[in-house]
This record gives sequence, structure tokens and C-alpha cells, in this order.
Amino acid sequence: MSDLEIIAEPGRQDIVVKRHFDAPRDVVFRAMTEPEHLASWWGLASSETVIDQADARTGGSWRFVEKAGGEEYGFHGVYHEVTAPGRIVQTFEFEGMPGHVAMETLTLEEAPDGRTLYTNVSLYQSVEDRDGMVASGMETGLGQSLDALDELLRGLV
Repeated sequence: MSDLEIIAEPGRQDIVVKRHFDAPRDVVFRAMTEPEHLASWWGLASSETVIDQADARTGGSWRFVEKAGGEEYGFHGVYHEVTAPGRIVQTFEFEGMPGHVAMETLTLEEAPDGRTLYTNVSLYQSVEDRDGMVASGMETGLGQSLDALDELLRGLV
């Protein structure tokens, strides 16, 4: 069972997400950065994710497209820091709402029990932007994505 924790305190510009995975952090890092793995877990369970670009290195960029019900939804960003196997700093922007960019800092830490603690902090430009993301139903999509990542990791360890 997932221990997903999403923290969105009122009046703040950030969302903090925490979850443990039953895999070493180098394996989790690979699953989160290698294009051949990304499409199998990123996005809603009811959609298909196409990896248009995934250059996971400091200065690289990414763009993913979710396809569902005849519609396409693009997301993109820039990698500001990629330090294997424990840290990724990147921007995140939904192309359907241009200009609303979040800065995400992901850390992967080795837990004492051999698992990996995933912590992602998304910092938005305003409280309103952050609240809009929470209201969009992001918790459902995030939960589905991280569950799919967990499933993928079981096959990689």
C-alpha cells in the first residue's frame, strides 16, 4: 500500500510530495530519467504518454504529451540540475496554461530499510497558481503516476 503524502498548506506557494519506493535510489533515478522508462509511468492511467524529448542532464529539456480521448496535452520544462542518483531540479509547465511555471526539486534518499524516499517540492509563482494546480485534480494524476512508477520499479529490481 502506498504511503503517498501530499502537503499543500493554505496560503503557501508550494506543494510537497513524499512517498517511499521498494527499490534502490539509483534504480528509481533511472526510471525517472531514462526515456525508455518514462512513458510507462508518467501521466494518467487512462492516457498514453509520448516522450517527445527527455534530455535529463543539467541544461537539458523535456517535453511529454498525454493523449486521451482524441485530445493531446503537452507538458514541458528545463532541467536546471541533474545529479545522479539523488537530485533533479526542473521547471514544469502545462502547455494549456502557458506562463504558469513551477520549479520542482526532487530528492531521492536512501531509507534505512533499503527503500527510497521520494520527496518533490513544487514551488509556484503565486499562491493562486499553486491553488489552481491543487484544484485541477493533480492528486489523482500524481497518485496514478507514482503507482505506475512503483509497478515499473518492481520489474527493474
